[in-house]
Amino acid sequence: MTSHFQRQKLLPAAKSVKDFEKLLESAYEYIVMLDCHIAQLPPLMRLAHQHQKKVILHVDLIQGLKNDEYAAEFLCQMVKPAGLISTRTPVVQVAKKRRIIAIQRVFLLDTHALQTSYRLLESSQPDYIEVLPGVIPHVIREVVEETKIPILAGGLIRTKRELDQALQAGAVAITTSNKKLWHIR
Repeated sequence: MTSHFQRQKLLPAAKSVKDFEKLLESAYEYIVMLDCHIAQLPPLMRLAHQHQKKVILHVDLIQGLKNDEYAAEFLCQMVKPAGLISTRTPVVQVAKKRRIIAIQRVFLLDTHALQTSYRLLESSQPDYIEVLPGVIPHVIREVVEETKIPILAGGLIRTKRELDQALQAGAVAITTSNKKLWHIR
């Protein structure tokens, strides 16, 4: 599978409209929108299209919208993002069905969570897995080998060194809301 993010090893994640607007002026093609209200989506998407940006929406963090398959259908049909991120398998499955980028977010808290994630990933077959926290290179390597699905690493990555370690462990890109890392190419 060819990565959508081959030329862009860092996916900046906007936590606010102000951050989103700042990223519209950046060289990044893909932007992750973390936290917003459902009513903000149409104007934000219009702005993104005007700036030739592709937006990946984090469904679980959209206020005023339940994070289920019906919300995913609504987003795919009405908002038309480049992709969806969610911890919920039904949301990921709708994204896949609608042929947009489908990213399953998994939290690697312990061995049990890791094993549970493997079972979920088998059924959802996302285009990408977002692994959190992204500062555990040996686990990133294991997930890459176990699933054969491209990995995005996110969460707690604070330095260029940690970013590089996640990439060297096999992540195809890093998601981060840390503005200090947004300038790294």
